[in-house]
Amino acid sequence: MPVNLPAPDIDTLFPIAGVRIGVTEAGVRKAGRKDLTVVLMDEGASVAGVFTSNRFCAAPVQICRQHLASGAGIRAMLINTGNANAGTGADGLARARSTCAALAQHLGISVEQILPFSTGVIMEPLPNERIEAGLAAAIADAKPGNWLRAAEGIMTTDTAPKAFGAQVTIGGVPVHITGISKGAGMIRPNMATMLGFIATDACVSQSVMQQLTRELAEGSFNRVTVDGDTSTNDSLVVIASNRAGHGVIESLDSPDGQALKNAMLGVARNLAQAIVRDGEGATKFIAIEVEGGRDAGECRQVAYAIAHSPLVKTAFFASDPNLGRILAAVGYAGIEDLDQSRIELFLDDVHVATQGGRNPAYREEDGQRVMKQSEITVRVGLGRGTATDTVWTCDLSHDYVTINADYRS
Repeated sequence: MPVNLPAPDIDTLFPIAGVRIGVTEAGVRKAGRKDLTVVLMDEGASVAGVFTSNRFCAAPVQICRQHLASGAGIRAMLINTGNANAGTGADGLARARSTCAALAQHLGISVEQILPFSTGVIMEPLPNERIEAGLAAAIADAKPGNWLRAAEGIMTTDTAPKAFGAQVTIGGVPVHITGISKGAGMIRPNMATMLGFIATDACVSQSVMQQLTRELAEGSFNRVTVDGDTSTNDSLVVIASNRAGHGVIESLDSPDGQALKNAMLGVARNLAQAIVRDGEGATKFIAIEVEGGRDAGECRQVAYAIAHSPLVKTAFFASDPNLGRILAAVGYAGIEDLDQSRIELFLDDVHVATQGGRNPAYREEDGQRVMKQSEITVRVGLGRGTATDTVWTCDLSHDYVTINADYRS
């Protein structure tokens, strides 16, 4: 079960003017499950995306990059679950392009105006004929209020749909934001086996959309890790339908730009943290805060070393305050001139280590009390500067092994 992950609040999943969503069952891998989603955008939407840093990226990621770079004006997204279309070579590219061509024909638009996305099993041929056969039903289902159905339709090993919304006032008018994501395993920064889609009716110039999308990713999805694996298919797409009626945002440094970014960042962080809360087999949600670094980069470096350590993650699962494992991870994080005599370590309110050694006042029972909680904050002080950063992760349980051992069966 996910760790303290609330069910989506349907009242906050706002329809976004100019965006319609349709979901159907195409039998991509299994019968009787939602597995094909189309997102249709009115002409004039501003769209941008960021994608996996894995060089062995999936066919749809390659095509998305090409289509966004073409400047054709994105009008639709095509999302399937059950098959990642990764590790499929030229055949995978051809199959993905075939699905785009079929949707383009249905909609009367060009192929370059469509972004394809796939998630699921790697190195299996994409059943493009099933996807193409399901397009008519997905299009017929398209309506502005289908966000929850879409969140369900993009799930793989997720145990719960992930969807959040928000409102903000810009230029005196209400602006709506709604987003969905999927992901539970193969999750690491930059990004994860993760799909994220966030839409707003705000009016945003296409010229600032890429910056907005990068900053949203950097403040949310690039701060989560479940198991340290970087997927082949990670994608985050941000849509501004330009229908809210306020003045067009031409800079994120403007008051309106900052207001929109902060509201969207709240949605993005909820979506990203939901992935960690639903991490495969997760029983605990852990925030790792590193402070006192010379820059944010080395703070993240230390945080990821802790978050990726199997020894640390299994200790959290067992509620075992074997906290020397955390200090060891700090030490091997790769900061060559780190002074261990300045290291401070806290578990929530418990001061575990000071000046690089065990705090004389620390008691084992206090550490165990915190370790038994379902939500834990690890705070590390480096004593090197004023920079801070945070990473969100989860524990590593028996169920993680079981889920991933049985994933293809």
